[in-house]
Amino acid sequence: MLDVVIIGSGPAGLTSAIYAKRAELSVVVIEKEYLGTGQIAESSLVDNYPGIPETDGYSLGEAFREHAERLGTEFIEAEVTSIEKKDNIFICKCDNGDTIEAESVIFATGCHHRNLGIEDEAKYTGKGISYCAVCDGAFYKDKTATVIGGGDTALDDALYLSDICSRVNLIHRRDEFRGSKSTLERLKLKENVNIITKANVKNITGEKKIESIVLDTGEIVNTDGLFVAVGMVPQTALLKDFDVLDNNGYVKAQEDCRTSCDGLYVAGDIRTKKLRQVITAAADGANAVQSIISLR
Repeated sequence: MLDVVIIGSGPAGLTSAIYAKRAELSVVVIEKEYLGTGQIAESSLVDNYPGIPETDGYSLGEAFREHAERLGTEFIEAEVTSIEKKDNIFICKCDNGDTIEAESVIFATGCHHRNLGIEDEAKYTGKGISYCAVCDGAFYKDKTATVIGGGDTALDDALYLSDICSRVNLIHRRDEFRGSKSTLERLKLKENVNIITKANVKNITGEKKIESIVLDTGEIVNTDGLFVAVGMVPQTALLKDFDVLDNNGYVKAQEDCRTSCDGLYVAGDIRTKKLRQVITAAADGANAVQSIISLR
C-alpha cells in the first residue's frame, strides 16, 4: 500500500509528486494522457511564472515532469474509473485493470473545455470548430479565425492567432472582458483584430466546414475557423459520492487543500479558489503534501 496516490499530472499533480518524493513518501501518479502535463501544454506563451519569463506551456509542463521523474516518481498511464474508501484506505481502480491502494489521495484532474452549447456544434467540431488555438491555429495560417470568449484564454488565443491569421474576430457576450487588461490592450493595437462585444453565437453555416457564424445581433461573421474559449468544466465526477463538491462541481477546500473527507486532498484548478494559474496550482500541490505530512 502506498502513502499517497496522485490523480492527474498537470502542474498541481507534478508538484505534489515532487514534494512527496522529497518527503520520502511512497507515491504514484496516475495520468490518462500519454506523457500528459495538463492544460498548460496548450498555452503558446506563459509569461507570469516567476523566474521563467516568456516560455511556452509545453516546455514549462515538460520541466515539471522531468523534475518529478528525476526524483524517481512512478507514473501509470491509465484512467481512474472509480475511487472507494474502505477502512480508511482509498482504493483506486483503473481502466487498465490496475487497482491502487493508498492512505491518501491527491485529486488533481484539472478541467476540460466548456462547449458553446449551440445546435450543430458537434457537427462542426474538427471541421472548423476547435477548443485549442495552440493545437490547431496553424491550420488557419493566412485565413480568418474567430475566438469566442472574454477571459484570459480567449484573449491569449486571439493574440496568438493574430500572428498567424490574416484576420481575427474576438467575440464576447458582455461589454467588458474578464481577462488581462494588458493583453486586451495589445489586441486593440493589432490592425487585423476585430473586437465584437455584447453578442452571442446563434448558429453556424457551412456545408462541409464552417463558412460563417450568425450572431444574435443579426450580424453575419465570415470565418474559416471558430475557437471556443468560454470557460472550463471541472473533471470531478469521480468524487460525486464523497460530498466534497460545490454546486459548480469544484472541490471545496481551503489553502491547506484538505477536503471534508479525511485523507482526500485536492490541488489545482478544480479547487474552490479565485485565481487559477500555474503558480497557484503548484502551490496547491505543495500544500496538499504538507497537509499529509503534518498528520503523520
